[in-house]
Amino acid sequence: MTFSHHPIRTTLACLAVLLPALSLSLAAQPAPGRAPLSRLVPAGLTRAAHETTVEPEPPRDAVPTALRPPVLLIPREHPSEVLSQSQKAVRDADRHFHSGKFFLQEGKPGDARREFDLAVDVLLAVPESAPDRNLAEKKFEELIRLIHRYDVDSLGAGVSPENPVFVQSPLPEILDLTFPIDPRLKGKALAVVAAASSQLPLTVNDAVLSYINFFTSPRGKRVIEYGMKRSGRYRAMISRVLDEEGVPQELIHLAQAESGFAPRAVSYMAAAGMWQFVRSRGAEYGLAVTRLSDDRLDPEKATRAAARHLRDLYGQLGDWYLAMAAYNCGPYCVERAVQRTGYADFWELHSRRALPRDTMNYVPAILAMAIVCKNPRAYGIDLSSQDAPLEYDTIRMSAATSMALLADAADVAVSELRELNPGILKTAAPDGYEVRVPKDKGNSILAALESVPAGRRAAWRLHRVAEGDTLPLIARRYSAAPAAIVSANSRLDASFFDAPRSGELLIIPAVLRELPAPARRAAAARGAARGVAQKGSTARLATVSQNRRTSGR
Repeated sequence: MTFSHHPIRTTLACLAVLLPALSLSLAAQPAPGRAPLSRLVPAGLTRAAHETTVEPEPPRDAVPTALRPPVLLIPREHPSEVLSQSQKAVRDADRHFHSGKFFLQEGKPGDARREFDLAVDVLLAVPESAPDRNLAEKKFEELIRLIHRYDVDSLGAGVSPENPVFVQSPLPEILDLTFPIDPRLKGKALAVVAAASSQLPLTVNDAVLSYINFFTSPRGKRVIEYGMKRSGRYRAMISRVLDEEGVPQELIHLAQAESGFAPRAVSYMAAAGMWQFVRSRGAEYGLAVTRLSDDRLDPEKATRAAARHLRDLYGQLGDWYLAMAAYNCGPYCVERAVQRTGYADFWELHSRRALPRDTMNYVPAILAMAIVCKNPRAYGIDLSSQDAPLEYDTIRMSAATSMALLADAADVAVSELRELNPGILKTAAPDGYEVRVPKDKGNSILAALESVPAGRRAAWRLHRVAEGDTLPLIARRYSAAPAAIVSANSRLDASFFDAPRSGELLIIPAVLRELPAPARRAAAARGAARGVAQKGSTARLATVSQNRRTSGR
């Protein structure tokens, strides 16, 4: 059974008589043990999420009774509320999904899979004639994405929290090879260049045609299609940054050549990230590297640094082709070649073999990619399938905060946060670090974090109560003492924990447990094995030889 889209033809009847009295009653009498509604929204969070800063935290020894109530509550239906078939299906699917998450974290993947399947089945059972069936459709699409995320985490395919997987930077295979020239491609390439607008001069000569020939071969097409599919996540951001820094848009293909748009790509000489910076060059452009984080792996920060570096190279050498060559082998290598020959022209240096072989092939390869991607259909390349752009809010941490706690607050899988934050190397975001979180969730996440003392955010958790949860079950899940959970949630009546109500968000005083050395070594071995597997499946395009990496980026 597949979904088809139907407009909403009916609406729920409005309980006009009951609502005024109900509103007055709720306003006058807040629920026992709970703060009035006006206290649920922390002050200072009305600005856009990327501009929001966390208010100063209470001292680390603050008493739990002073904690502000979390705001991430799932509304519970009123006993007299009349639900449509779609609304009831969405409610039941949510319950099954939250039960599945509970079983996953209890180490019971079979039970989790059963609950996830039930969540999907409930939505599929909504008849096509239901007037508000679009509610079930929307929830179905949301759950499919979320279930995939939790499956990735539970099966160990996500990033290891202690040893994140790095993908080998793709360049070594092609730059050392020679490709034949197909004379038939010249006319097509010239026509593409003449018809397309370009901020970068696009030259068509034998060196470029040899790479066009490769990129239009079955193997080369896969290289282009793989990289450009992944580029969908970052293309809008890269285009914006290049424009802001005054760099030709076609230089986005440097990221394609360097990493295939993989943020965690590394070379044998320790150049890292989508734009392959070595540590010293990255530091010149503000890319900090610490034990806990590496800005070279942050797509936006690295793109900004690469654009400024390319702009500086252009200012130094006066030519975009020479700037591209210098990005590959280093500006001093190019300057020495210009001084030896007397020619400040890339193609003259190319003909005189005054540059390293990899660099002589690097520029033609990028020009070939730019030409092919100007009109991919002309070369039989399908670029219609691209990853959806990553959208996010940015929030600044006021204390070291575990990724698990952030995932609890955002109600997403940890792997989704790691995908948004490849620069975070360990299990926690450092104090002061700008963390990217799902779009439109920045304010609610900041508000939820306020419930946890700043000094406890590296260990404590948040738990959303699901149907069937009990205090002993929740305590066992997080290896926490039941009495500690009750104490940390003193805003709630003690009777709440006899039968926790679905939808409430609880503070969990969990204990941070470091992996012992043998476990860390085992995790490192698993990460390395996954890295080898990813290396084999990653499309390989050129990268620069290892013997010159230290003089380049």
